[in-house]
Amino acid sequence: MRTTGEEERQGRDVTINLRANRRQRALIDRAAEALGKNRSDFMLEAACREAGAVLADRRFFLLDEKAYKRFTAALDKPPAENPRLRRLLASRAPWER
Repeated sequence: MRTTGEEERQGRDVTINLRANRRQRALIDRAAEALGKNRSDFMLEAACREAGAVLADRRFFLLDEKAYKRFTAALDKPPAENPRLRRLLASRAPWER
């Protein structure tokens, strides 16, 4: 689920602590400043972006036989009818107009 920066700031209810050396902190601070962000916002956004990429890139996972059968059945099942998606796929892309 994607949220706006404001929603993320308002919903913060836990602390994450980490240690860095001076060179790392200076690099992070320069990058945050370049984007007009504070250190915490910059680090949290970068960490969440990387976490999302790591999880999205998981290509290998193990399943027991029962879970594997459910998984393959879901893959083999034809997609549900979706008129809005069908309309979207039939339309020309904005850059082709």
